[in-house]
Amino acid sequence: MGFLPKDFFADPQWFRPLYILSGIWSSIGYGSILYLAAISGINPELYESAVLDGASRWQQIRHITLPCIMSTVVIQLIFAVGGIVGNDYQKILLMQSPLNYSTSDVFSTFVYREGILGGSYSYSTAVNLLTSVISVVFLLLANWFAKRAGEEALF
Repeated sequence: MGFLPKDFFADPQWFRPLYILSGIWSSIGYGSILYLAAISGINPELYESAVLDGASRWQQIRHITLPCIMSTVVIQLIFAVGGIVGNDYQKILLMQSPLNYSTSDVFSTFVYREGILGGSYSYSTAVNLLTSVISVVFLLLANWFAKRAGEEALF
């Protein structure tokens, strides 16, 4: 056709969009099941009352559905914030190549490369411990913000 083939995984500028898109695609199923379960736990009488009061579908979503599933959303956000630093390194490791290290290297892949491949076990353990501490701090901050906002928190 006249087009040259493009190796997207070797191009550093394409790593982040590909990683984000694959993350959305892989988590959409779990998220759908989780939020569908939360929505199915809402009392149907609330919707029936809203229809009798003349509420539109958007008003039902805004005033019934969203407030009822907000605790599920907040808990999911707390877990997501806690896992930011410890991201899905297996996927990054599989997508990574020496050509895209500049954009694909994260703490976990660095620990793997230094500790397992490089044999620097004590250094990689210290870096991994630091990552765990940062993750716990993020988790506690997200929990504190959720509690301050008046929503349900982990503890």
